[in-house]
Amino acid sequence: MRNKKLFFLFALCLIGLSMRATNPPTMGWSSWNTFALNINEDVIKSQADAMVATGLDKAGYKFINIDDGYWDGRAEDGHLRLNTKLFPSGMRSLVDYIHSKGLKAGIYSDAGDNTCGSEGKHAWGLGVGLAGHEEEDCHLYFIDWDFDFIKVDYCGGNHMGLDEREQYTKISNAIKNCGKPGVVFNVCRWAYPGTWISDIADSWRTTGDIRSSWSSIKRLIEENLYLQAFTGNGHYNDVDMLEIGRTLSKNEENTHMAYWCITSSPLLIGCDLTTIPESSLNLLKNADLLAMNQDRLGLGAPVVQREGDVYVFAKDMKKLQGPQRAVVVSNLADDRHRIAVDISALGFTGKVKVYDCFTHQVVETAAESFFNVSVPAHGSAAFFVTGKRAERTSYEAEEAWLKSYQELKNEQTTNHQRHATASQGAFVGYLGMTPDNILEWRNVYSQKGGEYILSLRYASGEPRSLTVEVNDGQRQTLRGLNTRSYTDRWQTVDLRVVLKKGFNTVRLSNPDSWAPNIDCMTIRKSTN
Repeated sequence: MRNKKLFFLFALCLIGLSMRATNPPTMGWSSWNTFALNINEDVIKSQADAMVATGLDKAGYKFINIDDGYWDGRAEDGHLRLNTKLFPSGMRSLVDYIHSKGLKAGIYSDAGDNTCGSEGKHAWGLGVGLAGHEEEDCHLYFIDWDFDFIKVDYCGGNHMGLDEREQYTKISNAIKNCGKPGVVFNVCRWAYPGTWISDIADSWRTTGDIRSSWSSIKRLIEENLYLQAFTGNGHYNDVDMLEIGRTLSKNEENTHMAYWCITSSPLLIGCDLTTIPESSLNLLKNADLLAMNQDRLGLGAPVVQREGDVYVFAKDMKKLQGPQRAVVVSNLADDRHRIAVDISALGFTGKVKVYDCFTHQVVETAAESFFNVSVPAHGSAAFFVTGKRAERTSYEAEEAWLKSYQELKNEQTTNHQRHATASQGAFVGYLGMTPDNILEWRNVYSQKGGEYILSLRYASGEPRSLTVEVNDGQRQTLRGLNTRSYTDRWQTVDLRVVLKKGFNTVRLSNPDSWAPNIDCMTIRKSTN
């Protein structure tokens, strides 16, 4: 009997481990947005004090991150010198102070020689980057100084003409080898580096620097619309630091926060915490939005519906294909818009409960096929929607995982392109030509499994071939696909496939030549 009880407890432990969340997106504060190079020991301490005084630490914000501007060059022996006029007590003392508050401490460096703030000319920031000093600098940062996080920029890497993958991998290995477990590694290359980044970093910037303006917020959202498949398994797209609490309007702050939260971006506050407006503080502490961001699944949120500049984003919460989804409706236009949110596009069937994450109330229980949302200019609405999940029938190409996609090198690989004739206004082009230049839908769900009709919407100005593979087994090659236009004429082609119960992977490829442009895929249960 005792052995049975022990076995039962052991089984419960295994189940708990299997359901345990991956590391959630980083939450904290960073010095750059407000203070830039004007940092010192007192500034950093004041922000740590304010993090606790405002209760942001209790909401989950734990990191106090020091950005560029704390060095005094390198000594002749290669060791980094700290600017002791700015930090007279030393970095270890400052980190100990941050830790004493129950917080964690972050630091900054560059993958190359010079930092961005030095502009390649200020002596204090020349040669202080990690290149050539990876092991010794990581020992200093994480063992001697005891930091818990590092953001690694790329101005010096550009200056030296380094290979991003090679250098960032070298830095990642140095962090792992330094002897301190759990260091958070953020890559700041200002563009999506490629799928290799998920193997070495906790998060990575996908954009240029953010500014405290609506045009900047809108640009960053638009740049990230079709990168959501690259977030997951504890590794996250980083849409840059938060500008909440500075110059944005209330509606703009709501969109800023809601989009960052539903897409699982790191949340690093950039304002002065000692003077933060109460409305901005309350927004940053919104427990429902933070639940979206910190959800254990750690998913991105693709576009599921679009009307002009109004976008509906959605992702599963707590359990894949479970009864609850997070939904954000963002209006990027300059005037108010009303949208009928399609319940089937959200992945539900029948009656659903709609909970407003800004008012913290159930706004309506939708019994029809849609619910109406009126969104002010530059504003957003955010919801938890709960109900019976439907078997999904439509998958957009721009939400798929693209193995060779990257934004650093001038190479023709699969990429997302906008066009009014495409479903949801976007499609994927430049698929094929090499074995790795593939498209994968990794979340094709079947409730019971069985035979399905898979329909692909494509366009091509010349005859092209496309290989369709399901679950690394079933493979069919379609030849002579030609609509006589790459964007203005779309056609569909059907094929029969067998899906297993649960989640399936559908892969599109052409290892030898270019494949047609792909707009979307629909699936339906075969009746024959």
